Amino acid sequence: MDKSRGTRVAGERSLLVGAGISAVGTGMYVPFSLVFFHHVTGLSFALVGLVMTVTGLAGLAVLAPAGSAVDRFGAKRIVLALYGVRALGFALYPFAGSLPAFAAVALVTALADRSFPAVQQSLIGEVARGADRDRLQASLRALQNAGMGAGALIVSGVLALWGAAAFTYTVWGNALAFALAGLLVRRVRRVPPVHDAPTASTGRPAAGYRMVLGDRPFLALTAANFLTALGYAALSVLFPLYIATWLHGPDSLTGAAFTLNTALCAGIGVLVAGRVRRRGARRTRSAALGALLFAAAFVGQIVLGTLRPGQSATLVALMVIVVVYTLGELVHSPSSGALSVSAAPEAVRGRYLATYQVSHSLATALAPSLFTALLAVDGRLPWAVLAVAAAGAALALVRLERRLPAEAVYPQPSVVAAASAPRSPASEPAPVPAPVV
Repeated sequence: MDKSRGTRVAGERSLLVGAGISAVGTGMYVPFSLVFFHHVTGLSFALVGLVMTVTGLAGLAVLAPAGSAVDRFGAKRIVLALYGVRALGFALYPFAGSLPAFAAVALVTALADRSFPAVQQSLIGEVARGADRDRLQASLRALQNAGMGAGALIVSGVLALWGAAAFTYTVWGNALAFALAGLLVRRVRRVPPVHDAPTASTGRPAAGYRMVLGDRPFLALTAANFLTALGYAALSVLFPLYIATWLHGPDSLTGAAFTLNTALCAGIGVLVAGRVRRRGARRTRSAALGALLFAAAFVGQIVLGTLRPGQSATLVALMVIVVVYTLGELVHSPSSGALSVSAAPEAVRGRYLATYQVSHSLATALAPSLFTALLAVDGRLPWAVLAVAAAGAALALVRLERRLPAEAVYPQPSVVAAASAPRSPASEPAPVPAPVV
């Protein structure tokens, strides 16, 4: 048996199914967000867009308190609270017909949405150790992609059958999805702490954000992730603009790119991550490889934008580029996620991962204005910037190897089964040698 596959953590199936269900709810509104909330509330597109922008930026402010709450109360409790807030928020949207009511509901929901990824990462750190963290990262990403794709298909079918009036029923479906996900997560059990340092269960964190800001290797890891996170934002923001304004291609090319990316993430995500994990690669090297695949895809866009072949050749080339881009995502995401979780000290993991999440949120906020400004100069310029950023992230990850904790860089076999059973000194395993990559 391949030990790198680890053992199932307590409540793993419930955690994964819950994530998939909540992703279906997310997929039912994210692709149509402006239209979605316009029909649900009756407000104009301009007002809906303004409220979404302001509340989205305001959501960044809750990351720090969310991290502190995780360290004090535990990630599972905060995940349950956030699921509850999201379920309540979507249940109230159909009744938020005025601007103040919509802004209030949107603000509360945005606060929960922005902080959820960091809290979920902390939950993975609580329920799994060693290589199980990489495996859970890959499984969650695959299920989230599959769920979002299924949600988009569901809402498309519902709208085709019942028209815009179906948006109200869809929003209640979102609320139900988040509520069910929360019920499932209740079954998850955390693994015992590996040391006697104060943890979330004691209510007395060892240190605050001053400790995080003093950890230069982790801040460098966060900065490197910001460079890669810009690449993640490219698929939803830059791809459609580039195809329409520079390649002068039909909108169907954008749909084909999204469909291919989602299908690959859902279909082979776990397989690719498992292959990387079984090779025993350092997480820094795996994440760096993913970043280099991103860079290769971005260089491919520059070549495509320079040659500008016919529509058929453009379609084929774009699909090849999307495949390379998606492989980069599948290799980078589990490794970088497990790296950030494992590099965070257990007692202040919530604060660390809240800080790490800023790299994602900031990239998402800056991407639209950055990409449009560069695209206005030359359609290939944003891809050149992204390629340099991805290559720089890869270099930074490799150089950080010696400065990050060894247990973060080298994924160890699962210790869940061992941690739950008493051991005598004679049964202690020998140290696991660091794999050579």
